[in-house]
Amino acid sequence: MKTFSLQVNGQPRTVEVAEDTPLLWVLRDHLDLVGTKFGCGMSLCGACTVHLDGQAVRSCVTPVSAVGERKVTTIEGLATDGKLTALQQVWCDLDVAQCGYCQAGQIMSATALLKEKANPNDEDIDLAMSGNLCRCATYTRIRQAIHTAAAK
Repeated sequence: MKTFSLQVNGQPRTVEVAEDTPLLWVLRDHLDLVGTKFGCGMSLCGACTVHLDGQAVRSCVTPVSAVGERKVTTIEGLATDGKLTALQQVWCDLDVAQCGYCQAGQIMSATALLKEKANPNDEDIDLAMSGNLCRCATYTRIRQAIHTAAAK
């Protein structure tokens, strides 16, 4: 066991875990941030997507020891003072989610995309979102939400 000092959603947090503990389990089991979901455990589905310094990463395969000084942002950390981001609001307005299980990962990937490209085209969206699976197949609504948020 080792003590790790993390910056999560703008707050300093300390955990004592094994160095190879996936960030996903640190967030869920030790910090009670359960918005980040476990899907496959192999970086294939995207349900566990969080940001490290604004970059979308799969927390299921990212050991806590690899985080270092980088800032971790989870779905719980996107809203500011209880106000949803434009993307989150559009997601709700367009009723993108069906079952909702993958949606935190989808939103985290889409947020990283919009940070990198303010006005992505369909190809940009498809490429950025290709690692996020949705069993309900809401891909058309996801793309529409990204375009709508980009226009705001």
